[in-house]
Amino acid sequence: MSDNTQSPPEFTQPLVHHLIELRNRLLKAMIFILVAFLCLYSFSNELYLLLSKPLETLLPAGSSMIATGVASPFLVPFKLTLVSAIFITIPFLLHQVWGFMAPALYKGEKRLAVPLLVSSIVLFYLGLAFAYFVVLPLVFGFFTAIGPEGVNFLPDINNILNFILKLFFAFGLAFEIPVATILMIMAGMTTVESLSKKRPAIFVGCFVVGMFVTPPDVISQSVLAVPMYLLFEIGIFFGRLVSGAEKSSDSR
Repeated sequence: MSDNTQSPPEFTQPLVHHLIELRNRLLKAMIFILVAFLCLYSFSNELYLLLSKPLETLLPAGSSMIATGVASPFLVPFKLTLVSAIFITIPFLLHQVWGFMAPALYKGEKRLAVPLLVSSIVLFYLGLAFAYFVVLPLVFGFFTAIGPEGVNFLPDINNILNFILKLFFAFGLAFEIPVATILMIMAGMTTVESLSKKRPAIFVGCFVVGMFVTPPDVISQSVLAVPMYLLFEIGIFFGRLVSGAEKSSDSR
């Protein structure tokens, strides 16, 4: 990158100033989460009903979810509200990360960092939406359909929440693959040519990851593995564009 030939950013401030800046950024992040939590807490029960709707619509007539723990009716909505507050404030949290790291970046790196930051936020939310609208109905439909006849399906609210959050995190992170691929190429950790040669291994690896992350059924594994591989191909495509732009700028 041609901009990297310039003199590096100057770190004139002592270490204590950087630690104070880090502390202030962390405090702001915690305040963002706390404010979002307080705004959402009065709707905690409605949030849980909305989250469990893909399962609730598939329950047999007369069935309902149950709470096996004494404190579950309180702790489950509380946990969901806290996680929802973190999800909602992700753009603000990443902005704080950007504000802390920006002074140490070169001019060219800053130009690429902003699109990558925005893309990572959009992709994370797309992963959550894909998990909610596509994956959860498929997975819940599969599990409610294969149950033995005569066995009542009464899911526990805490287990359901943990299961859904696990899928949300899995798909939210999986949709970050294009950004991660581009960053590895930019950092020189790998090249587009090297990744292209490893396509078969990566394709199998996507299914291995799906096997460990999702429930033990082929549908869930495929629903995660196939998008992961497609996102990897998208990362290679944009990584090739970034590499070409760097080479052209260096040749000038």
